[in-house]
Amino acid sequence: MPIFNTLRIDQDAENPRIARLLLNRPERLNAINDDTPRELRTAVDWANANPEVHVIVVEGAGKGFCGGYDLAHFGEGQIDHPCQQEKTPWDPMVDYAYMKRNTEDFMALWRSPKPTIAKVHGAAVAGGSDIALCCDLLVMADDARIGYMPTRVWGCPTTAMWTYRLGPARAKQLMFTGDVIDGRKAADWGLANESVPFAELEAATLRLAQRIAGVPNSHLAMHKMVVNQIMLTMGLEQAQSLATVFDGITRHNPEGMWFRRYAQAEGFKEAVRLRDSGEPIPEGDLARERIAELEAQLMQAKTNAGLT
Repeated sequence: MPIFNTLRIDQDAENPRIARLLLNRPERLNAINDDTPRELRTAVDWANANPEVHVIVVEGAGKGFCGGYDLAHFGEGQIDHPCQQEKTPWDPMVDYAYMKRNTEDFMALWRSPKPTIAKVHGAAVAGGSDIALCCDLLVMADDARIGYMPTRVWGCPTTAMWTYRLGPARAKQLMFTGDVIDGRKAADWGLANESVPFAELEAATLRLAQRIAGVPNSHLAMHKMVVNQIMLTMGLEQAQSLATVFDGITRHNPEGMWFRRYAQAEGFKEAVRLRDSGEPIPEGDLARERIAELEAQLMQAKTNAGLT
């Protein structure tokens, strides 16, 4: 079996036709770091190269599926990163190349000739929802949560899957509010194929996976290709390109830079609390004023710590 830093994959002990892909950073709520997208794609490639495997189940270790991008690294940290540049001016093409590659890696789940099932407990939020929605099917615990809160500030879902999975009206509702929905509502809205009590999640997921696993690989690949082609004809790839450009803008416009500075000054937990509270996000000139205040605060903290 391949060895990874952020996940693991192997064949199910009872049914080797099922591959189990486990996001495995439970101490960070399986948050996405620089390694996660690459390793995810490699794991999917491994499963597709194994003729015994017919279906891939994607799940998370610990308390939830995936809490999104690791904000302690990307948001709170003092790093200059392709997707959060401190240098001026911001280079949108460096940002786009990095995030587009991540999107393509997540989409390995969607392109996989072998069906993929997201088994969701706890939270599948922000970038974690991208991973879940790139899977073909979704089985959720009743009390699990899915959504993209960074649409309120500092993010745009680069896979653009919400509209294709929910339709425009409900996708707009979630994108405009940044709200999350639980498994019951996700199933009611048609986002999840099934929602069950947490105690039944493993059995429900395996029941679906085992049913799929009995179908020949060639048939599964053909049926998936037909459905995917319809989504491509509807403009999925073009929507993803636009969303990836916009994602970079949301992180470098005044509102996005305010969020970044607030996370650096107050910690990402406080920044996320404020973002999700429903309080108005500073924008335009007000955001610029707040950025200046926060940068002065950060500089004073460095001075006090003897770092300048």
